[in-house]
Amino acid sequence: MHKICLLGGTGFVGRHLASNLIRAGWQVRIPTQQRERHRDLLLYSNIELVPANIHDQEQLNNLIDGCEVVINTVGILNESGNDGSGFHKVHVELPQKIVNACQANDVNHLLHISAINADVTEAPSHYLRTKGMGENLLHSAEGLNVTIFRPSVIFGKDDSFLNKFIALLRVPSPIFMLPSANVKLAPIWIEDVAAAMLKTIYKPEHYGKSYNLCGSTVYTLQDLVAYTAKLLQVKRFIIPLGNSISHKIALFMELIPGKPYSIDNYKSATLKNSCKDNNHLEQLGITPHSLEEVMSKYFNITKTHKELYSDFRDQARKSEV
Repeated sequence: MHKICLLGGTGFVGRHLASNLIRAGWQVRIPTQQRERHRDLLLYSNIELVPANIHDQEQLNNLIDGCEVVINTVGILNESGNDGSGFHKVHVELPQKIVNACQANDVNHLLHISAINADVTEAPSHYLRTKGMGENLLHSAEGLNVTIFRPSVIFGKDDSFLNKFIALLRVPSPIFMLPSANVKLAPIWIEDVAAAMLKTIYKPEHYGKSYNLCGSTVYTLQDLVAYTAKLLQVKRFIIPLGNSISHKIALFMELIPGKPYSIDNYKSATLKNSCKDNNHLEQLGITPHSLEEVMSKYFNITKTHKELYSDFRDQARKSEV
């Protein structure tokens, strides 16, 4: 049976990818430092859950030994400090170690998840600059064929995006103050991302390519929070906050454990998180599912799906670019 090493396989994206890989007939090796927390993955006969520290070069080399393909989904949205070193460790140093391990084991295809707006010189945040550094490093790796995916925000039932707002909206309050409310996003369903990635495995026509992945519609963050409130059947008066106040709130929220919103997040949100005219999803043979179609299945809503869909599209059309 063909074997893939899936780095980040215990996370949101990784778990969905693992499920799709298993259905496609792959044996999936997933590293973790907390094996007991992910015992549910052991129920799958095609998943090999291996205790390992992927930041240790020797352990990473051993982990990739015997695999034909490596997929890297590891990334962070915030670091513990503020100097960019945390982002650099995960988005630059780790990819270099993955390259070393692939070269040591004669693995010639790596799939890697980056981000829309990743750019070494022009990006405003540590997150996006280090993502760009990682892309450049991988594409220049000798003897390694790399396929990079640059998704907009990824959503799904168990995501960390909409579920963050679900938790906040469940806090009783008549108002909801929203930083970076006007940032544009093109949310893409996790299953569409997974399907797109699987189509490129071991196919030479995808080597050396970078693919932007977006949903079919562009929304503002305020649109998405309003829609989420409607799904939850809660009434909230959403107050969009301007750049100055959003920046101040980011400074304050950096002091909260877990950094729910940071200065780096704020800087990333100054750019449109959409594919504009270069969405490669359909080029990969995937027709994107709409956010409304997917998320409404997980909630009991008073309006019919058709009514809710019509209301939301009318609202979001004002924000499309």
